[in-house]
This record gives sequence, structure tokens and C-alpha cells, in this order.
Amino acid sequence: MKVAAVIPARYHSTRLPGKPLADIAGEPMIRWVYERARSARLVNELWVATDDERIYKAVKSFGGNCQITSPKHLSGTDRIAEIAKGMDWDLVVNVQGDEPLIDPAMVDAVIISLQEDSSIGMSTLKRKITAVNEIFDPNVVKVVTDKNEYALYFSRSPIPYFRDAWKSIKSIEAVPLPFSAFKHVGLYAYKREFLLHLTGLKPTPLEKIERLEQLRALENGFKIKVKTTEKDSLSVDSTADLLQIRQLVEAKGFLCACKQ
Repeated sequence: MKVAAVIPARYHSTRLPGKPLADIAGEPMIRWVYERARSARLVNELWVATDDERIYKAVKSFGGNCQITSPKHLSGTDRIAEIAKGMDWDLVVNVQGDEPLIDPAMVDAVIISLQEDSSIGMSTLKRKITAVNEIFDPNVVKVVTDKNEYALYFSRSPIPYFRDAWKSIKSIEAVPLPFSAFKHVGLYAYKREFLLHLTGLKPTPLEKIERLEQLRALENGFKIKVKTTEKDSLSVDSTADLLQIRQLVEAKGFLCACKQ
């Protein structure tokens, strides 16, 4: 199978404009993501899909593959699909462009899910939640799966909701999380044909309510394989997030993979 990873990178972020070019230890964030994804052992091709000439020039300056896409796309998935239409790939991985410390093993994990299960067109990851504040944070997307690790639902709300124990805010905060709950890790792999079909479908009601595009697949009756990982990746959505990443890189002595 020919496997490609594509990093959607939009310049005009609402909360942090130009974030793909934000400096982290002397390199733009998009390069950190690119080099990490390139280290995944199962990826044959790597591309950046962007709507901005500045990002395009930055990627080309370090020898990366980049393609300018339509500025009208509503999601990174749509941006990736535009590139995939003209390629002969079998599998396509959507690597988020705002996760500069993503572990390459996570990219391999979603690829393996599709290679192992020919009945599905899409796979993603989940991580066990250990802190109560995460399950009540709407910015932390939760997922529940069936016994075979197929997604039942994704939500910004607490799922599952522990009715018998959570009778007040104080009772929730007073005890550790009394059951297994999972954070959705926003990394996806698709069969190319499935990706093109999915992005051709209209946005669905639950997708629009929750603002979670993966619900489009579930609402149309498609399965999503959700493998468990112990790894996580910090996303940069704000200036505070960027500062946190810079401090972590400095404290831990992390290097961009291009300098290792």
C-alpha cells in the first residue's frame, strides 16, 4: 500500500493567526510537525496542504512537499481531499498542523489499524482520561467505543455520564474518575476512496451541533476504528499554548527532528 501523510496548514487561525509559522526554538512550527511525521516508518510520502503563499514558501525552503489549495475549504480534511484527488495513494493520514511534538509512532498506529481491518475506511486514536477536569472540558473531545473498538460517539460533553455518582459538582471533584473514559486524539487515517466519498457528503446535524467533523462518518453509518494509545500530543490553539510548548521544548531540551 502507498501511504501518504498530509498536514493541513491554514494561515488565518481565529485565535492565533499565522500559527504554522510560529517560531519554536528557531524553526517554524510547521517544520516541527513535518519532521516528526516524516519519521513515521510507514509513511511513503509527506505533503503540506495550505491556502497561503507564506506557508508554502516556508515549507519549500526546508525541502518539503507543499501544495496550495483552495481558500474556501471549511476543514483540513477537505483540504487534504483536494490533494488526494490527483494522487495514486492507497491510504491518507491527516496529521494536525498545530501539534509540533506529535509522536511518529502515533502516525504508524492509525495506519496499522487500516492495514489490519479491510472492512473500515477510517481510523483514529483514543487515550485514557485520568483527570476529572478533562472529561468536563469542552475542548477535550471524548469518545466511547464498542467492545471491538469501533466508535459509538464523539462529544465535547462528558461521555459516558456517571449518573449514580455525579450528583453535584462537589461530588465530581471530590473523587478520582471512577471508570474508564477516553479522550479522542485527533489523528486520522483514511482509505483514499473513503476520504473522497466522505468529503463529498453534506455536513450532518450532529456534526454541526458538536463542531466535530468525524460525526459525519457515524451519522452516515460508517465505522471508525479507534485504537487505544498511551501517548498524547499537545495542540497549539492560542498564545498560551504556544508559550507552553516553547517552555516545554526548552525545559526538556527537545530538538526539531531536522537537527537530530
